[in-house]
Amino acid sequence: MSSETPAAVRPTRSANHFVADVDETPVADVDAVKLDEKPSNLWRDAWRDLRRRPIFWISGALILFIVFVAMFPGLFTSTPPDSGCELSNSNAGPSAGHPWGYTKQGCDIYSRVVHGASTSLSVGFIVIALTTITGIVFGALAGFFGGWVDTVLMRAGDIFFSIPYILAAVVIMSVFSAHRNVLVIALAIGVFAWPTTARVLRSEVLRVKNSDFVAAATATGLSKLGILFRHVLPNSIAPVIVVTTLSLGAAITAEATLSFLGVGLPGSVMSWGNDISQAQRDLRTDPQTLIIPSIALTTTVLSFILLGEALRDALDPKARALR
Repeated sequence: MSSETPAAVRPTRSANHFVADVDETPVADVDAVKLDEKPSNLWRDAWRDLRRRPIFWISGALILFIVFVAMFPGLFTSTPPDSGCELSNSNAGPSAGHPWGYTKQGCDIYSRVVHGASTSLSVGFIVIALTTITGIVFGALAGFFGGWVDTVLMRAGDIFFSIPYILAAVVIMSVFSAHRNVLVIALAIGVFAWPTTARVLRSEVLRVKNSDFVAAATATGLSKLGILFRHVLPNSIAPVIVVTTLSLGAAITAEATLSFLGVGLPGSVMSWGNDISQAQRDLRTDPQTLIIPSIALTTTVLSFILLGEALRDALDPKARALR
C-alpha cells in the first residue's frame, strides 16, 4: 500500500500578499499631467541653458555697457575728443580729469576711446543689418523653392563669397576716397559679407521644409510664401542669430583694419583703428597711446564672439546634451 498522500489532499502553501493603502501610494499625483507647466521648445530650452552659464552674463553685461557708452558718451566724459588738443601735452601721462594720458597730438585718450565706441558699433550694426537682410532673403528663397531659383541665387552668392570682403572693401574705399564716412565703409564691407548668412540659412531651410508640420500646412491650402514666412523661417532662424552675433565682431574688426591701413574713415572721425594707426610709431616710447584703444577694440570684439559662442551651444541640442 502506497504511503504517498493524494494530490487532492496535499497541503498547499499560500503566499501572503500585502497591498498598501491608496493614501500611502498617491498614484494619481505621480501620473498626473502638470498642466501649469509650459511645453518645452528650442527657445525655452536655450534660455534655461544660457541663464546657467556665466560667460553669457559676462559677455551680455559688457555689450550692454559698451552700447550704453556709445549712445551716451557725454555721460562718461565732458572733454571733446577732437578739440582742445595741445601739443604741450604730447604723449603726457595721466593727470586730473585725464586718467589715460594724452596722444601725440595732445588729445585726451580717454575721451577718444569713449567717442570711438559709437563709430565702431555704428559700422558694425549697419553691416549686420545689410548682411542679415540680404542673407535671409537669398538663403530662404534658395532653400525653400530649390530648382533654378536655388541655382541662380547660390551662384550669385558664390561669386561674392569668392571675393575676400576686406580686399573688396579696400578697393571700394580707395575708389570713393572723397566720400569716406560710416555709411560708405559699412556698405563696402556688407555688400561682400552676406553669403555666409545665406549659406547657413539655406542649409537649415532645406532641413526644416521636409518636416511634418510643413506638410500639414501645405495640406491646409496655405500658400508657399505663407508656409515659408509662418512656419519654415521661424524654425530656421536660430543659426542665423549665432552667425549674426559672430559677424558683428568681425565687422567691427574690419572697420578698424581699414582705418588702420589708411583707407577707412578719415582722421577727423573718432575711430579706434585710426588711433591705433597713429600710435604705432610711439609703441616703444609711449605704448599707452596704442595699448588702450587696442584693449577697447579687443574687449568689444571678444564680447560679441563669446556671446555668439554661448548662443551657438545653447541653440544646439546636441551640444547641450554633451555638457
